[in-house]
Amino acid sequence: MTNHPLLALAHLGQSIWFDNIERGMLQNGELARMIRDEGLKGITSNPTIFQKAITGSAIYSDAIAQLIQDGKRYTARDLFYHLAIEDIQAAADALLPVYSQSGGRDGMVSIEVSPALAYDTAGTIKEARYLHQRVNRPNAMIKVPATAAGLPAIETLIADGISINVTLLFSVNRYREVVEAYLHGLELRAKQGKDISNIASVASFFISRVDNTVDKMLQDLARTAPAAQQAQLKTMQGKTAIANAKRAYALYKDVFFTPRFEKLRAAGAQAQRLLWASTGTKNPEFSDVLYVDSLIGPDTVNTVPPATYKAFKEHGHAAPTLEQGLADAELHLAALDALHIDMKQVTEQLEKDGVKLFADSFNDLLNAIETKLKSLTPKVSAAG
Repeated sequence: MTNHPLLALAHLGQSIWFDNIERGMLQNGELARMIRDEGLKGITSNPTIFQKAITGSAIYSDAIAQLIQDGKRYTARDLFYHLAIEDIQAAADALLPVYSQSGGRDGMVSIEVSPALAYDTAGTIKEARYLHQRVNRPNAMIKVPATAAGLPAIETLIADGISINVTLLFSVNRYREVVEAYLHGLELRAKQGKDISNIASVASFFISRVDNTVDKMLQDLARTAPAAQQAQLKTMQGKTAIANAKRAYALYKDVFFTPRFEKLRAAGAQAQRLLWASTGTKNPEFSDVLYVDSLIGPDTVNTVPPATYKAFKEHGHAAPTLEQGLADAELHLAALDALHIDMKQVTEQLEKDGVKLFADSFNDLLNAIETKLKSLTPKVSAAG
């Protein structure tokens, strides 16, 4: 096994993806270097990532200026999708060799449907099909949120043969529903006699946001607790998200090694891998690679933001940790229950907050593009 922490992950069955995309890394060779030297196997994007990229780089101002030279009237939304799809296509082209070498398992680049559609099944299906057609790359994944409205969309899109990154997953119970949507979508497609071997899917479990919420609840309890219990509540912090992920992985192993899936596997289907998202550590008291070091296991993906990627490259420890401490994880979740911390309530609120966060970022992004557009050409209106 290699001493390079990022490269070592592949030997343990985990793929490292990068939770960031911006045009500079595509143009200056940085993405190509990461793929070549560090074993990078995929890229994820979301409205917040595009907001930071497009508003924070002059490269995009130049691109907008070039686009509007043709005299056409563009809305802010038109311009966003034009820019984003160009970036997704360029990244997909760079990762195509990884896609080919992995048999269509890795080398994926994800783009998200509008967060305004999170509670709109028909709208999600329509936009996902549109993005799939516009990007037109075999290694593109369309991100669909794991809301109740997203579930039938996921099933339909999988049956269409579109690779789906199921995002904003917090609850193990919702994950069970996501898996059912994936399997049923594959079964529907197989019944139609269509190829299911070229569909890849990941279920993106958000990690750090779970600890952020639960740790605040533990801190609130500690303020009025006896001294001995305060110490116990302190030691419980930073463990819920990992315990939740371990429970999800146990479910993954149950579902994807059953006669039901083996029948699909025989027809060429891939298992829907778990992907750990939101893996940047937000609490400075914890290790900056906590959510990478603790979640390494076979048939998983970790998509890491730039700071976490750099930190793991420098001092991460690659070891098979995901299936360690399963009993302790269950004890921890039981202890939360005993403290009347309701994980169902927590994860439902996190889903709502996650949808709102992405919707706000998307709106901020469109407003920023409109401002750029007006500054470049006062004659052009771009009501987004």
